[in-house]
Amino acid sequence: MPEYKTFPLPDTAEGLTEAEILSWHVKPGDTVTVNQIIVEIETAKAAVELPCPWAGVVTELHVKPGQTVDVGAPILTIDVDPGGAAKPTNGSTPAAAAPVEEEMKPLVGYGSKTVTAKRRARKGPAVPASAAAEAAQSTVAAAFEHHQGPVPDPEPVVPDSPAALLDLPGGYVPLAKPPVRKLAKDLGVDIRSLTGSGESGVITRADVERAASGPVDTPAAVVAPRGERRVPIKGVRKVTAQAMVASAFTAPHVTEFLTLDVTPMMELRAKLKNHPEFRGVKLTPLAFCAKAIAMAVRRTPEVNSSWDEAAQEIVYKDYVHLGIAAATPRGLIVPKIRDADTLSLRELAEALDLLTTTARDGKTPPADMVNGTITITNVGVFGVDTGTPIINPGESAILAFGAIRDTPWVVDGEIKIRKVCQLALSFDHRLVDGQQGSEFLADVGALLADPALAITY
Repeated sequence: MPEYKTFPLPDTAEGLTEAEILSWHVKPGDTVTVNQIIVEIETAKAAVELPCPWAGVVTELHVKPGQTVDVGAPILTIDVDPGGAAKPTNGSTPAAAAPVEEEMKPLVGYGSKTVTAKRRARKGPAVPASAAAEAAQSTVAAAFEHHQGPVPDPEPVVPDSPAALLDLPGGYVPLAKPPVRKLAKDLGVDIRSLTGSGESGVITRADVERAASGPVDTPAAVVAPRGERRVPIKGVRKVTAQAMVASAFTAPHVTEFLTLDVTPMMELRAKLKNHPEFRGVKLTPLAFCAKAIAMAVRRTPEVNSSWDEAAQEIVYKDYVHLGIAAATPRGLIVPKIRDADTLSLRELAEALDLLTTTARDGKTPPADMVNGTITITNVGVFGVDTGTPIINPGESAILAFGAIRDTPWVVDGEIKIRKVCQLALSFDHRLVDGQQGSEFLADVGALLADPALAITY
């Protein structure tokens, strides 16, 4: 007889309690293999692709894209013995065919642990975790065994038109990257009604824009009021908001400003670009700022410490895990450069390039966004001179690095055009006194204004 197994949403090693289903990579009737990517989810920290724990045939998708699911709730059912008795043809699992519970191996890319976190009740549709799903979740890290015999090809599900995809079991949605899905939502285009022109049928930005420029048959495009757009508060935006509110009303913020001439730094940058060691390296002013912070921390360790309220202790860090605020399609995230104080200027430049590229692609691992010690926010990349940044929770300082502009500047009693920028340092006044904050900001500024001072540190 058919053997059905139900896959519960696992905890992706982040200690989270829920995730949103972004898109399915399979549909009922598809044959899947062990570790094949079956679904993309979005947690509060990042988008994650989940692999399949078994080989077999998909019989049911329990959750539609856009729904938020509790960890442990069933999201998919697979027939791991499709060579047995006839399977149901309506895409659902018979009530008599209960999911088979057994010891399971860890999946590639994540493990499991029991979730004990409490949450307030959430408004809107959600898929609650059943008692059976919670029991299944406790064994998600044990051993999966997969079918060893031949797997016959199931009868394919072929929609008559793109619009017919709306009627497929589980609300199947064609493949599309997150920025494309967001564009479709912004333009009022139902992405499920489109035929992808990209490789393997992927929906592209051009597909969405073509649909938006012509008549659109979706009710949302017709009835959506002009002048306002409502988006649920969730994912990265929700966590960022909670963290910033907690920081702003917990740590007493002080912000100090410094305007400086960075012409020597820019001249050194131009010179190093032609140096063999830096050939092919994207050497940005931010790399110099990162290096200056990593060096200045040695003289003012208070800016690299944290306040432990529970233990009533100040924790001084002997390492620098430098956070870099990065704007992404999903919102602001702060990935870290581990042990930045041990890296050379070239290594910092390479780490920054990799970090920003990974963040913009939405591929930053959750582990890279925790346990920072001090942060830079590069507001200058947007043409902004300065700001009053909010300290990240668990840290004691954050530096805003402003735009570098050609500005009249007095040099040896004469007015000359120089490269000038502004720095703004926000710090936690419980940990950092005004004198310490001023000295640290002055050290960073001095290293940027005259990089040769680095040899004295």
